[in-house]
Amino acid sequence: MTPSIDAARRRVRLNPRDPDFFNDPYPAYAAIRRASPAFFWEDYGFWCFARFADVSALLRDRRFGRAIVELGGRESKPHLAPFEALERHSILELEPPEHTRLRNLVNRAFVSRRIEKLGPAIESLAHERIDAFASKRSADLVAEFASPIPVAVIADLLGVPREMGPQLVEWSHRMVAMYQFGADRAVEEQAAEAARAFADYVRGFARERRKDLGDDLVSQLLIAESDGGKLSEDELVTAVVLLLNAGHEATVQAIGNGVKLMLEQGIDAREAFASESATQATVEELLRLDPPLHLFARYAREEVAFAGVRLGKGDKIALLLGAANHDPERFPEPDAFRRDRTPNPHVSFGAGIHFCVGAPLARLELAVALPILFARLGGLRLIDKPRYRDSFHFHGLEALRVEWS
Repeated sequence: MTPSIDAARRRVRLNPRDPDFFNDPYPAYAAIRRASPAFFWEDYGFWCFARFADVSALLRDRRFGRAIVELGGRESKPHLAPFEALERHSILELEPPEHTRLRNLVNRAFVSRRIEKLGPAIESLAHERIDAFASKRSADLVAEFASPIPVAVIADLLGVPREMGPQLVEWSHRMVAMYQFGADRAVEEQAAEAARAFADYVRGFARERRKDLGDDLVSQLLIAESDGGKLSEDELVTAVVLLLNAGHEATVQAIGNGVKLMLEQGIDAREAFASESATQATVEELLRLDPPLHLFARYAREEVAFAGVRLGKGDKIALLLGAANHDPERFPEPDAFRRDRTPNPHVSFGAGIHFCVGAPLARLELAVALPILFARLGGLRLIDKPRYRDSFHFHGLEALRVEWS
């Protein structure tokens, strides 16, 4: 889809729900970036930034934040109360000092040594999933590989039973749909009901877990909760819901998008995963080329001018992470897979104080699961052209149908 660009007025019209766009947004990004890298997206009604330098700077600019600061804040909708109750305590929606306190508590439970120990479990899961469908000679890798692994990993990490996985995914998808462009009342009500059910489940699970604390993340958060009253029950529930949602949504998409890229661009898996350093470089380049998150919103905390755009206090802006990752000024041959990009400072996980807390886990899952998939399924190839979900913000495939020799 070709965007309608008024370069003189720095205005763009582009329907985020047009299949031609959300299935391949990169040509539109390139056209917009050439004409007006800072532009007012008329369909959304706010200013957006598409250059790497601007996006990277704005992610770290403390004049902007996630909390809504205009007079009166965002209008509350009674039917969205359960959804808004979770957002109220989310570290994604808070600024210091509240953000700092909650982030530190989550980081305490999400320590790197805990993540590093998950490699063997991820390897076992990858083999288990492939064993389940290998004899069929074809499969939908989103449903049978990309989705089950991250869900099981984050459930194990938090101490939640794996059999809850399908229900967690359903709740998560209904909540994430809230961020679609043009979400209607029905979508909002479904998101609110999912938020209520999700919160009720976590609250009940946490109360049972208090009776038998272990080494899982929920137990560690419960310990933090009782440590001088630093974490309320509502904050704990929100943190667990966020970790369950974010802990699988982005990784599912990253695995699916990465496999699709390798198959479409004919990337030699033996070279891509020839060593630990080659694997790490491959993972970073796949994350840059087709990231799972494309739009990250922020709000001006004061009157500010940036890239020639004047913004008032409380004005919303959007950082286009996918566009920034394809900026030729920072990434030569931006649409090509190049494992030799060193460094590779993509913004797929954000930056600044809201840098994704789950980034090390996502990287580990890709680094372990992808080599196993390509090693076990020789001659892996696409059956048909993959289609993305109608969810521009969260860029992931509906299905990835493949076959192998």
